[in-house]
Amino acid sequence: MPKVSERERIQALEAKLKQLKTVQARREARARTTAAKKSRGEELRRKILAGAVLLAKVEVGEFEEATLKEWMENALTRAEDRALFGLEGK
Repeated sequence: MPKVSERERIQALEAKLKQLKTVQARREARARTTAAKKSRGEELRRKILAGAVLLAKVEVGEFEEATLKEWMENALTRAEDRALFGLEGK
């Protein structure tokens, strides 16, 4: 087996280090992507649940439908969204 010079050994170790750093960066990026996706899903679920509770309160008369419609009137701009709440186009 031929003897490897110190310079060659250093180059090989630097190449290996660069490769390992690339692998680590990919893993970290994947972990960030997964965490962001989970966070978005949790946020969506919170919104759905909050809306469901509010709509249930309106249905049983514990919350004024007029107040909800006023909020929706001010908040919604897309025609499809407004139609869901029986609001005229803006």
